[in-house]
Amino acid sequence: MRIGILTGGGDCPGLNAVIRAVVRTAEDPCGDNVIGYRHGWQGVVEGDSIELTGASTHAILSTGGTILGTSRYHPDDHEGAADQVLDTLARDKVSTLLVVGGDGTLGAARSLAERGVRIVGIPKTIDNDVPGTDRCVGFDTALWIATEAVDRIHTTAESHDRLIVIEVMGHRAGWLAVGAGIAGGAHAILTPEDPFDIEEVAAVLRHRHQRESFSIVVVAEGAVPVEGTLDFAPVEGPTGSIVAGTIGERVRSELAQRTGFETRLVVLGHVQRGGPPTPTDRLLATRLGVRAVEAVHDSASGVMAALNGDGIILIPLTEASGIKPVNAELLHVARMLLG
Repeated sequence: MRIGILTGGGDCPGLNAVIRAVVRTAEDPCGDNVIGYRHGWQGVVEGDSIELTGASTHAILSTGGTILGTSRYHPDDHEGAADQVLDTLARDKVSTLLVVGGDGTLGAARSLAERGVRIVGIPKTIDNDVPGTDRCVGFDTALWIATEAVDRIHTTAESHDRLIVIEVMGHRAGWLAVGAGIAGGAHAILTPEDPFDIEEVAAVLRHRHQRESFSIVVVAEGAVPVEGTLDFAPVEGPTGSIVAGTIGERVRSELAQRTGFETRLVVLGHVQRGGPPTPTDRLLATRLGVRAVEAVHDSASGVMAALNGDGIILIPLTEASGIKPVNAELLHVARMLLG
């Protein structure tokens, strides 16, 4: 049997761990061959592929990024691209395609599954916003990086009596902001799920500075103000992603004016995507990769391997559509720690 695999969308730690697990499981004990498509869906459309073996993937478990490369190319956005996907998979004699990605990449997978392509999905994104899974590959590492940044900012903020705004990734969901904000001891956390009133935030920080000389505000890049409280529209790049620093700088500027405190902005940006995956991400990636290959041999298709409690299950790809918001309990905890 020949199994195909691609990694699409933004890179994240743990992708190579998925690839390694797929290859090792497919080769032995299953006796399969694995073909990797380079740069996501674009590689399938263009027929750009490489053979993956245990020898070529043995040392990649702890490395960041993806040896296959990635892109934000989606077949649905290009005329005739879906037909080219079908032609490539038929030419390469691929029985099932394993698709490792977030909402956009898995969305393309759903469309092609409806056209009869045998597909098994694996969720990855540092935003942790794919529905149907408790956690996505890459999130734990990004959370660790963001939390460490908040920890480090504490000392300089306190030393200089500053208010420091830290912008983290999270276009449509604030999992990173809430997680790093709570774990790092931030004094305000702004997310897409919970629109903020900038004057309310400023008032809380002014009150806080009567007893403490510094504050830290964690802002998700997709955070939005309460309608009518602040004239702001997010700036998006050519692929629809938010331009880094936009909301962070606006929040910094507004808080400086409204509080009179010396303020600074730190934009973590792509550093959140880089470096080796944590042990937790390596373990999750490996479990999902093994389950995906097993799903192929179970003749499953149109499904995604997902973490559910302590186990890895298969769910329909249709249940993995849309965006998974931060749950109400975590948002409540974040509000309780304001100030």
